[in-house]
Amino acid sequence: MPSGNFGNVCAGHIARMMGLPIDKLVVATNENDVLDEFFKTGVYKPRGSANTYHTSSPSMDISKASNFERFVYDLVGQDSAKVRELWSSVDQGGAFDLSVYMTQVHDTFGFVSGSSSHANRMQTIRQTKEKYGVVIDTHTADGVKVALELRDKNTPMVVLETALPAKFEDALVEALGEVPPRPASLNGIESLPQKFTMMDANVGAIKDFIVAHT
Repeated sequence: MPSGNFGNVCAGHIARMMGLPIDKLVVATNENDVLDEFFKTGVYKPRGSANTYHTSSPSMDISKASNFERFVYDLVGQDSAKVRELWSSVDQGGAFDLSVYMTQVHDTFGFVSGSSSHANRMQTIRQTKEKYGVVIDTHTADGVKVALELRDKNTPMVVLETALPAKFEDALVEALGEVPPRPASLNGIESLPQKFTMMDANVGAIKDFIVAHT
């Protein structure tokens, strides 16, 4: 699963805990590889904005995954006080080390991981189009790249497709030399008027606006 905020793969973790027959949960990151670092070493060290890179899979340009503590809660035996302690360190710009739990991470919870670069994405998009006639977006390409590296030939591997290629047109043109297909409903979307409402930073006013327009 391509992962930045740890949302989709956390859902997979919960499904696996409920009995869905998943052998491994594969976390694929881009150059912002904080999660890959954790699943390889047990050290979780989010990076500041200066060290969070802008990449061609931008929805994964995240260094502090907002869903990750849900997994750590299970990993540390559902100890809420322990989770608070760990995230207190993170909130102060620090890190934590759960390397003593790596056997559980890999064997009990089935997590493995890998990372991908821009060059990897471009190559994976090209190879997928050449081999299967399928155009994938840059985030899915990160997932495919890592999945192929960690694939067990005796177990089916499912890669989560996370976005339309048309959303990342410039990167797809770089990879394939052609504009990716668009759903008809998106044709000409750039020329449509933008609609927005300016509001004060007032919770009550925002709530009233939502009620009035839904």
